[in-house]
Amino acid sequence: MRVERLVPLALPRGQKLQCELCRGPAGLRCGACCVTYYCEVEHQKADWDSIHEKICQLLIPLRTPLPFYNSDKERNHGLEQQLSREKHLVELTHRVAQKFLFEGKHKEAIPAALHSLRFSIHIYGLNSVELVPPYLILAEASIGLGHLTQAEEYLSQAQWTVLKTSHCSDAIQSKLHRNLGLLYAAKGNFEESLYHLANDIYFASCAFGTNNISSSGGYYHMANVFFRQNKMDIADSLYSEVSSRSLKLVFMLFWSMVEFVKALTSILTEDFFILYFAWFFKGEYTKFPLLKMWKK
Repeated sequence: MRVERLVPLALPRGQKLQCELCRGPAGLRCGACCVTYYCEVEHQKADWDSIHEKICQLLIPLRTPLPFYNSDKERNHGLEQQLSREKHLVELTHRVAQKFLFEGKHKEAIPAALHSLRFSIHIYGLNSVELVPPYLILAEASIGLGHLTQAEEYLSQAQWTVLKTSHCSDAIQSKLHRNLGLLYAAKGNFEESLYHLANDIYFASCAFGTNNISSSGGYYHMANVFFRQNKMDIADSLYSEVSSRSLKLVFMLFWSMVEFVKALTSILTEDFFILYFAWFFKGEYTKFPLLKMWKK
C-alpha cells in the first residue's frame, strides 16, 4: 500500500477531491493507481484491506479521460469496453462484500459494498432495482457493527427503490424484509420484527419453494425473537423446523455425493486401474496417499 500526499495549491482551480469512503475532502492519494483519494491513512488502509488491493489497477482505465476517437465506431467500442469493465467491478465488489459478511467481517464488507453501490449507480441510475443488493449488504454490515441509524438509512433507500419498481424479484424482497426484521429486533421492536420476518418467509417461499433451505433463515430469526420474548413453545417449534430443513439438506448433499461417486466409477476404465496399480508396484505409490498409507 503506497501513500502520496497531495498539495492543495498544486491542484487545478475548482477541482475538489473526495475521500473514497466518507466523501470528505481528500489529502492523500493511492500511489499505485493515482486515481483514488482519501482523507486519512486509516480510510486508505480500510479500503485497501477490503477491496482496493484487488481492483487498484482496474480503476485506472475507468478514472482517466477517454482518448480521442477518430470515428463513431471506435467511440462506441470504447464506451462498450468501459461499461463492461464497470459491470465486472460491480460483480467483483459485490462478491467480495458478500464473502466478508459470510465470514462475519462486517467492517471489511462496507468499503467493498460502497464500491458496488457507486458503480451500480453510475451504470443503472439512482432509481434502479440493481442498487438494492449493495444497500442490503451495507445495512447488514451496519447492523453487525451496531450502527443501527446508518442501517436504517440504507434500508429506507432499498425499500423506497423496491416500492418504485414493479419488477423486483421475490428473492430481493425476501432479503429486504429479513434485514428489516433484524434491524427492528436489534432495536427491541419485536412486533415489527416479526411482521417483516413473516414477509421474508413468504417471499422466500415464493422464490424458492416452501420446503427450500433458503426460507430457514426467516424461521431461525423469528425463533430468536420469540425466544427473547420468552415464548419458548413457539421458539422451540420454529427451531425444530429449521433443524428438519437442515437435515433434509444434509441428506440431499450426501446422496448427491453418492450419485457422483457412482457416475465417476462408471466412467473409469479398466486401463485406468491397470495404470494405477502399475505405478503402485513400481514403487511410485507415493503419488497416491491412500496407497502409501496401505503400503506402510
